[in-house]
This record gives sequence, structure tokens and C-alpha cells, in this order.
Amino acid sequence: MNRNRLRLGVYALSGCGGCQAVLLDGEGLLLELAGRFDIVHFAAIGPCAPDERVDLALVEGSVSTPAHVERLSRIRAASACLVAIGACAVSGGLQSLRGLARDGSRWPLDLYPHPEWLDLLDRPVPLARYVKVDAVLHGCPIDRRALIRVLCDRLAGVAPRPERRPVCMECKQLGVPCLLVARGEPCLGPVTRAGCGALCPRGGRGCYACFGPADLVNVAGLGARLASLGLGQEEVARRFRFVAGDVDAFRTAGAVGPAAHGPETP
Repeated sequence: MNRNRLRLGVYALSGCGGCQAVLLDGEGLLLELAGRFDIVHFAAIGPCAPDERVDLALVEGSVSTPAHVERLSRIRAASACLVAIGACAVSGGLQSLRGLARDGSRWPLDLYPHPEWLDLLDRPVPLARYVKVDAVLHGCPIDRRALIRVLCDRLAGVAPRPERRPVCMECKQLGVPCLLVARGEPCLGPVTRAGCGALCPRGGRGCYACFGPADLVNVAGLGARLASLGLGQEEVARRFRFVAGDVDAFRTAGAVGPAAHGPETP
């Protein structure tokens, strides 16, 4: 390996693999990485050295088991810079919905033929609950352009530049009509962090907040607006607690008590 290049590790905890797949897209990103980084660990494509030291660690998935806690600690100890990639790593992701059920322990019983083989934490949590995270990439999955910015920043030795604007600003820049105002479509764009290129609103679908809350947003005000469109309290809460629900702003907005449809349903 060329010791003058940065050493890169890509790691997976509990997630679908979609954020790692962004590195494997058909536009040559992986080849570009191979030309600028020494890929030390990336089990999805071959290199497997999970305990080797790296300059940059990209970690996907939530912390869902005691083994994940131990593994994440080892990754952090061996990494100069650790980046949480995707909603699962940043906010707990869809797995964190288990915390909304009356009895979250019912889910393993219903989903797995041998739940006794599992060793689960009470609820999946983001990486930052256990280790220091140097930068985050929001989204489900992450945006390729944001990933490239983080990689370039690391190569240049500059600090990460987090996105702070809401999705509404991207809609305005792209000339996308406001779904909330023009069509009365429930949309979380006013409180959601930009970075996706307004992907859902460009397709005529309301934003569902997979990039998590933007800075300085009025979550309560948007909740009241959604209620004025005819959404019930529980339905409003579900929208905030969907993909990036285990963060303070959305957790509070979604606090309406356990679901009414049974212990296994969030």
C-alpha cells in the first residue's frame, strides 16, 4: 500500500446496506476511491481487516446488539476520523421504531423462528450514543454528492461542512412548487435538513424527513399545519417518527404514547 495516501475503512452494523451501495454505484465512485485511498476494510467488495488502523472510517447501521457496542468501540479506537453514514447510524433509523411499541420485545418473537438466538439491546441507537462521531451523512440512503464532499474535505484536510438549510430551500432553488401550500400535501420539507436535492418533492411526493431535522426549525408549527390538513395526532406523530425519529426534535413531536393497533405495531 502507498503510505502517502489515506487509509479508508467501510463498516456495517445493523442496516440494509443501502448506504454502502452508494459507493458501488455505476458512476465510477469506487474506482475513484481506489485511486485516492487505500481501501483497508470494505467486506462487501473483498478487503477484510476490521481492526486495522484507518484515517477515515465510514460506518453504516445502528447499534443494535452488545456485540455492536464492542465492535464500534474498536472501530473508533482505530480511526482518526469516524463518519456516521445514513439515518440508521445518525439517528437509529427505522430500527428505532421498536421503541414506540407497547412491548418492543414482541418484534423478535414475531419475526424470527429462533429469537432465543438473538442478543439485542432494548432499542437500536445511533453511533453517537456510544462513541465520538466526527461527521455525519444524513439520508436513507445517503446522497452521493454529500459523500464526495466529505471524502474531498478529508483529502484536503479541512473540517466537515454540515448542511444546515431545510429542504424547502432546495425546492426554491430548483423551481419545485410547494406541495404543502399549492396542493395541501403533507410534507416535512420545512423542518428537514437539505442535502437530497429535494428528491421526493421533485417527484410530486411530500418529503418524509429521511435527512433528519434541519437547524432552527418550528416542528410544533408544522405539526399544527399537518393537523389542519386532516391528519390525526397519531398520524402526525408517525410522520415525524418514521425514518429519523430518534433525535430530540422529532422524538418530542412524535410523543403521543404507544400505538393503538397492538403491542407489535409502532
